[in-house]
Amino acid sequence: MTAKPFDAIIIGAGQAGPPLAGRLAAAGMSVALIERKLVGGTCVNTGCMPTKAMVASAYAAHLARRAADYGVTLSGPVGVDYKAIKARKDKVSDDARGNLESWIAGMDGCTLFRGHARFETANTVRVGDELLSAGKIFINTGGRASVPDLPGVDDIPFLTNSSMMDLDVLPRHLVVVGGSYVSLEFAQMFRRFGSQVTVIEKSPRLIGREDEDVSAAILSILENEGITVHLGAGDIGFARQGSDIAVTFTAGKAPAVGSHVLLAVGRTPNTDDLGLDKAGVEVDKRGFIVVDDQLRTSVPGIWAMGDCNGKGAFTHTSYNDYEIVAANLLDSDPRRVSDRIEAYALYTDPPLGRCGMTEAAVRKSGRRALVGQRPMTRVGRAVEKGETQGFMKILADADTKEILGCSVLGPGGDEAIHCVLDLMYAKAPISTLARAMHIHPNVSELLPTIAQELKPLA
Repeated sequence: MTAKPFDAIIIGAGQAGPPLAGRLAAAGMSVALIERKLVGGTCVNTGCMPTKAMVASAYAAHLARRAADYGVTLSGPVGVDYKAIKARKDKVSDDARGNLESWIAGMDGCTLFRGHARFETANTVRVGDELLSAGKIFINTGGRASVPDLPGVDDIPFLTNSSMMDLDVLPRHLVVVGGSYVSLEFAQMFRRFGSQVTVIEKSPRLIGREDEDVSAAILSILENEGITVHLGAGDIGFARQGSDIAVTFTAGKAPAVGSHVLLAVGRTPNTDDLGLDKAGVEVDKRGFIVVDDQLRTSVPGIWAMGDCNGKGAFTHTSYNDYEIVAANLLDSDPRRVSDRIEAYALYTDPPLGRCGMTEAAVRKSGRRALVGQRPMTRVGRAVEKGETQGFMKILADADTKEILGCSVLGPGGDEAIHCVLDLMYAKAPISTLARAMHIHPNVSELLPTIAQELKPLA
């Protein structure tokens, strides 16, 4: 069978795929864009957009219940229409996907193929009955929820972050297995929708990659809303109990019995059914495609972008992967993965914005450091809004005055963090932040104040 020739093949229409297709097509290349499910990938369909739409609904319900705190009276109790919440979420996601599909359809030089792509050689890819060839191939296949090999897991109906998006009934009692970013967002939103929620985490604290003070603060926030959290839970297992599901953990403790179970214990790259061995593409022991600092794989002419390369697990890192690849290929601009600064957010309420190094990482580095911290109870804007949970923390190098990292857990923390992140990219010293005049009243206006009050990290 003769392969249909293209200048470039992109496998996966997630966050990196379509914009790269647009750049390559605009440069005069013929592009084949392959997608086996829905264009837009995790972010548009089962990740960022639908979940944050639900977070917004959960916040509205929470704020309505607190109306009296603001001197606002309601004529009756606050109710939640979960079907309407789901319909709103679906519309946000559907509209975004529809706009993306229209853009791809109107893209001159780009052909969209629907189906599962598999390599046959290093420059040929089969999609159904079609065989395609190209000198440049870009893998953007993303990842999926990991399903742990735990006793009884195959005997119960469980949910993942993806199947949660299809749920059309409000769980009576949602048991969340996992205590990291995805799990905590779902735990809080469903508690605010009215579900009883239990979180079971095998580690001794929540979100273990964060500093202990951040983990403790988030635990307090969740428990204040009536979420039950079990930490250090070993020997997790599952069993049917009538129409419910019993989640057992740590010998001697009573099981958590819920109507629904959400497994949120990590992600697995979608690389196991691509025929990568036929192309000679190297993967690591976890299945992530091995790439260099400019996202080239072990095979010349093949690149890997997004969650499948293990260089980031966020929409923004995936999109930045596209920017790095395009800059190197089309702009003679040698951008690198190592140029970027780690940054992300946890979309609980209040949200956590994070950039750079944690305090634990700074300590491990052995460098002399300065630290400053301020609770939200001493931030005027937070007090005015009646949202005073959380704190802000900044770390700087004591010798070079380089900003090392920042955590903002509080109202608008996911936005305020960029004040520090942009200065880090500009390689500005901590004195630049200390001397900045920010707008009052604002959460971020206290960042310069913290920068003026740094003390040696003990």
